[in-house]
Amino acid sequence: MARLTLSALDRASSQPGFWSEPEVHRALLVSGLSVLVCGLARLRTDLG
Repeated sequence: MARLTLSALDRASSQPGFWSEPEVHRALLVSGLSVLVCGLARLRTDLG
């Protein structure tokens, strides 16, 4: 998921005004939270 997001951001970031779009901020936030939740679930499984 993170690789896909970074790839899409890399391709789209060449467009002017890209980083000021609210949708980009939301996508980054959701992707980051998804990675965090998955990481915490794996950690919980490893420790439990």
